[in-house]
Amino acid sequence: MTHRSRTALIIGATGSFGAHAAIALIKRGWRVRALTRDPAGAAAKAGRSTPIAWVKGDAMSGAHVAAAARGADLIVHAANPPAYRNWKGTVLPMLESTIAAAIGEGARIVLPGTVYNFAPGAGPRIGEDAPQAPVTRKGAIRVAMERRLREAASQGAKALILRAGDFFGPAAANSALGTWLVRRRGDRVAGVWAPGPIEVGHAFAYLPDLAETLARLMEREAELADFEVFHFAGHWLERGDALAASIRRATGRGDLPLRSFPWPVVYAAAPFNETMRELIETRYLWQKPIGLDGGKLAAFLGTVSATPFDAAIETTLADMGLLGTAEVPAPCAAREALAA
Repeated sequence: MTHRSRTALIIGATGSFGAHAAIALIKRGWRVRALTRDPAGAAAKAGRSTPIAWVKGDAMSGAHVAAAARGADLIVHAANPPAYRNWKGTVLPMLESTIAAAIGEGARIVLPGTVYNFAPGAGPRIGEDAPQAPVTRKGAIRVAMERRLREAASQGAKALILRAGDFFGPAAANSALGTWLVRRRGDRVAGVWAPGPIEVGHAFAYLPDLAETLARLMEREAELADFEVFHFAGHWLERGDALAASIRRATGRGDLPLRSFPWPVVYAAAPFNETMRELIETRYLWQKPIGLDGGKLAAFLGTVSATPFDAAIETTLADMGLLGTAEVPAPCAAREALAA
């Protein structure tokens, strides 16, 4: 992208993908703004040395997003409702605010896509042209978001969907990795949960690699179609016990147990807990092999950023305070709900 000022607006910069996207873009010379309801709190969370211009506003307000996007070439739409609450009532309205701003500025929207769009039998190498047949409420909303972006691309808001598997990495406290760790106060890591059959593989995406890929794609934005989709293959683990094996190597604990996830407890808690209901709805992702074919992305970029999985796991665990002598943080939200 060579026109105007190389300015990016990030919606959701305090979240996992948004935060990493900001860092990757800044490293490549972008000016980054971020919309937030609490600029002081967001700046403290990101670190005051991070050169992000925090703009006060609400992603549900078209006027706020339009003002924050003034002069922007790129809008990274990484907003998600906190704690999975009210997806139906917030996700599409927030996207409409972004689309209107992008049309006004002639900017490109980037949406981090997910595998929720696809049916359980889609397979481990899903291509960009694969049919989308969601089986969950959130998957149907994701399909609607992408359909709306395709329409918007004909109205002056170019769009890029960068799809990946389960996000994990530093500064991603709500990632799937945190959910599948067994932790007790006083222990660093006490074990690993197995959410599905051992013979079923799974796709993971290391956030620094994914964000770097986004920044590289934006370097060649002029070569992209007005509506573009790339699949980021990330790390495909052939077996359900491969994650536990990597965590054992990172912690030096070859005896860490792999335990069957307590799904009956989750089902019992689901009527009272939104997070538990979301876990149940996405359980199929661990029962069938669902992964992405990154061939188109590799052909376009030549090489795709790929930190070795063990190194990525070790860095993430260290950031979570689960290596060395750092005090163990409180259990993740899913574990707290299970213990309640």
